[in-house]
Amino acid sequence: MWIRSKPSWDYLSENDVTPEAIFKQRRLIMKGLVAGGAGLGTLGLPSTANAAWFSSDEPTQKVMPLKFKPHGNPPSDSLTPESKATTHNNFYEFGTGKNDPANNSSHFQPLPWQLKVDGLVENEVTIDVEKILAMAAFEERIYRLRCVEAWSMVIPWVGLTLKQLLKDVKPLSGAKYLAFETLYDPEQFPGQENRRLGGGIDYPYREGLRLDEAYNDLTFMAFGMYGKTLPAQNGAPLRLVVPWKYGFKSIKSISRITFTDQMPQTTWNMLGPSEYGFYANVNPGVDHPRWTQKTERRIDDAGILGRTRIDTLMFNGYSEQVASMYKDLDLTRYY
Repeated sequence: MWIRSKPSWDYLSENDVTPEAIFKQRRLIMKGLVAGGAGLGTLGLPSTANAAWFSSDEPTQKVMPLKFKPHGNPPSDSLTPESKATTHNNFYEFGTGKNDPANNSSHFQPLPWQLKVDGLVENEVTIDVEKILAMAAFEERIYRLRCVEAWSMVIPWVGLTLKQLLKDVKPLSGAKYLAFETLYDPEQFPGQENRRLGGGIDYPYREGLRLDEAYNDLTFMAFGMYGKTLPAQNGAPLRLVVPWKYGFKSIKSISRITFTDQMPQTTWNMLGPSEYGFYANVNPGVDHPRWTQKTERRIDDAGILGRTRIDTLMFNGYSEQVASMYKDLDLTRYY
């Protein structure tokens, strides 16, 4: 018998969190199940009987089979409508407007795709994303997403914990940080070639985490959302999700992860070190220099202006799971 102990942040039953559209597709999913083959080579990822993923009405997306029971936040956090989560985005590689990523990404090809993992590890690997999509045992996690711009969403992600994905690379004793890079491909990302369109960023987009942050149980590598593979505007084919940090830490369309002994340079910290710290933990007690972080606008059916402000929670509501990592760190200085 398979028994899974529930983490403290896991409150909901499957009926509580599964979006209606995905629930209605259950017959298609069950009909399409086929006997699955071997594991994913040196990655050590769990294999699954769901060795196929299924066509949907969206030509660039697929419905994803879930092996694990979906779970997520308390009932007070209603899901952000999918139509809002896929059209209100920051992804400057496609433009700086909130609608630009959805409007400028129709040509984007998320597959084939390879993720290189290198640096201070015993086993450097190059991961074929197609194999993960076909064979990995995914789970759904509903997380709050808090943007540094003081708006927020609640999104059902589908994927694996980052530590599960990196299980067999075995970091060396000197590894203290992980550095992430978005794919550099100006033909697919017009903002990388046009500095005005791309916000003046020195691409590729870069992010980083401490090793303990990267291996925290909440740190998630998402391959899908709302039960389907990620659309281009949300970071296809794989993106990081770090729910206790501001959204810019959750780097999209990742092509490389490097284990290092040095704190990596990160894009927004390089652009504005007085405004965007390396840690970027959600903290209502530390305002952005140009606006308050004490409250946020939760995006709902009516959009970003459809609801009055709500109070922002320390660590975005995940203090129990992550606060111990920062007990010796002055969070007003190392923001």
